Amino acid sequence: MRIATWNVNSIVPRLPRVLEFLEGTAPDVLCLQELKTTTEKFPLAEVEALGYEVAAYGLGRWNGVGIVSRVGLADVVRGLPDEPAFEGAAEARAVGATCGGVRVWSVYVPNGREPDNPHYAYKLEWLSSLHSLVSSELSPGPFAVLGDFNVAPTDADVWDIALFAESTHVTKPERDALARLRDLGLSDVFPRPLKYDHPFTYWDYRAGNFPNNKGMRIDLVYGNSAFTSAVTDSYVDRNARKGKGPSDHAPIVVDLDL
Repeated sequence: MRIATWNVNSIVPRLPRVLEFLEGTAPDVLCLQELKTTTEKFPLAEVEALGYEVAAYGLGRWNGVGIVSRVGLADVVRGLPDEPAFEGAAEARAVGATCGGVRVWSVYVPNGREPDNPHYAYKLEWLSSLHSLVSSELSPGPFAVLGDFNVAPTDADVWDIALFAESTHVTKPERDALARLRDLGLSDVFPRPLKYDHPFTYWDYRAGNFPNNKGMRIDLVYGNSAFTSAVTDSYVDRNARKGKGPSDHAPIVVDLDL
């Protein structure tokens, strides 16, 4: 089985790239983040034409998630239990489904903005709700949470840690939240890079960041032992970040022997 995750930074303009990825890489399951559209406006017909089912969850704001599967799509859940809202508004940041016997969650963790911003407190609350979800759903079967976590797990996961000293994505409370997920029985499926020595997954659009590899590893795959023990390969598809009109994130592709 091949499972991938990709923050596409708006599904509508990125649709040709996504369809190309589905045809060329042929994942059995693709978790999507940052759809920036509503559930009703997701380009369903185009994706279904390639033989995939879709569970989309979007509210038309700066979020939205989805799961695309050609190995079944059962027990779909949109949102987390006791999920916090931001400034009174719900956001579409998590969707779960069982695909070919594997329980997957596609998540788009809030950015946090700055440590003194209300969005940062919201981010930590949201991660606490994710912890509750994982705790309630963990079972002996294969289980994984995939997506844009907006947290770099270690200093090596940002291109220059000195530039992030006062920023989100690397603070202790955020990293502690990831550690609590791992303590439940999840492990970080660390992908191999296609180039350079560290598998960054995000490069800002500013000129020079991508070719100079000024990136971050904030897109993650966290799986339980039944999932991680079946992994045969995992890589960042850096090539998907190239060319005309790319997302600022690259997909992670995970192959499993299940």
